[in-house]
Amino acid sequence: MIYTSGSTGNPKGVAIEHRSLANFTHAATDAYGITDKDRILQFASLSFDLSAEEIYPALSHGATVVLRTDDMISSARAFLGYCADWKISVLDLPTAYWHELTDALSVEALDLPPSVRLVIIGGEKASADRVAAWQSKVGDTVRLVNSYGPTETTVAVTVCDLRADNLSVSGAVSIGRPLPNTKVYVLDRSCQPSPIGVAGELYIGGPCVARGYINRPELTAEKFIGNPFSGDPNDRLYRTGDLVRYRPCGSLDFIGRVDNQIKIRGFRVELEEIEQVLRSHEAVRDGVVVLREDPDARLIAYVVPNSTSAISSELRSFLKSKLPSYMVPATFETIEALPLMPGGKINRRALPEPKSAEVIGEMFVAPTTPLEELLASAWREVLRVKRVGVQDNFFDLGGHSLLAAKVVSIVNRSLTVGFGMVDLFQAPTIAALAKMLSQRVAEREGRSELERLLEEVAAMTEEEARELLDSESRINEAAAA
Repeated sequence: MIYTSGSTGNPKGVAIEHRSLANFTHAATDAYGITDKDRILQFASLSFDLSAEEIYPALSHGATVVLRTDDMISSARAFLGYCADWKISVLDLPTAYWHELTDALSVEALDLPPSVRLVIIGGEKASADRVAAWQSKVGDTVRLVNSYGPTETTVAVTVCDLRADNLSVSGAVSIGRPLPNTKVYVLDRSCQPSPIGVAGELYIGGPCVARGYINRPELTAEKFIGNPFSGDPNDRLYRTGDLVRYRPCGSLDFIGRVDNQIKIRGFRVELEEIEQVLRSHEAVRDGVVVLREDPDARLIAYVVPNSTSAISSELRSFLKSKLPSYMVPATFETIEALPLMPGGKINRRALPEPKSAEVIGEMFVAPTTPLEELLASAWREVLRVKRVGVQDNFFDLGGHSLLAAKVVSIVNRSLTVGFGMVDLFQAPTIAALAKMLSQRVAEREGRSELERLLEEVAAMTEEEARELLDSESRINEAAAA
């Protein structure tokens, strides 16, 4: 049984049959060319279906599975160093983390270890700009594969080798073609096939389709339907809720969601569930939540306040007490009214572009030292806020682990004190972080001076050392007299 990414702490259990996992394992090993010589990094949490893609193809072919550590993701440099030390050949990464890694490769002039031959990404829509940046830096020396698949169809069902020559004219990143023994259908609202180039909902069939949801018969009946194109009464399709379209070449482009279910940081989220909690706050008359990708995915809450104005920090704390951290919006925008369509539905496309958020939370205390200003500048850039005070909490401003990695990358371009992501979790305010880093610099400089003196002493002859000790002794005697 694999659980989908739960949105309110109650994830749906999906009953995956052994034959489905076996079918995927065989298909994945062929698609990725897994052999007994591979060393595959087990990056994903065991609670994520992605972990099955890292473990079973490897073990079924005698490959080595290398477990990750928390320290290795503290920075891109640490991650690549770990991969080099363990001679990793295959990386299977969440798309969001791969985006950050790609940025670091370009900005920090880092290189992939020569042992890496294959990088698989998946879980979110890949950025065409990042694919182009990857190709510019890495080229085709390392195979880059974009994979797609819901938990309900056993991890992955389509794959695409991303090369410079297979981006569409619109810049869409293809999710490719189905794996062997998998059927995909692009259907309109009448369950009829959509023409090439026309968007439709993606339906998936074959042995990959799960048995259904545990103890959720109504939801199972809604999402797992009989295959209208098959005479076999046991042949079923899974309705993904994803909008896709066929390219003329037969590969698929991912467009978005049919409903308001989205994926952020690898978690599947129903926007309506966030909105329901948001609207339950006494200071909120109405509100909606949308996903913005500019360029990084973040949730924006648009709030129509009651006469008592809703305070961003208050709403953030309220939502954090009710929802997982990945469901708490990064920014809260106050508007007078929600834009409506003629039929009375909320026109989400007409919502204004989010402004650069004002500081929230603690009373603003400006940075006063060069180090504090450096940290504040990095926070403003990553969090896209107008100002940051030294007492503001990084995570209360919408920060999370992926943004923390980006801050680490920016700061380490100017500092050489070994600033890591763990430091930001331990000291989440600029004041605390600056104090920690200042102490680290002082300790390092103190060690450097001590090392210099020890080197001078080590270089002395025995006679010079005795003379130095005698001189020190005479000085001490004179001082005592």
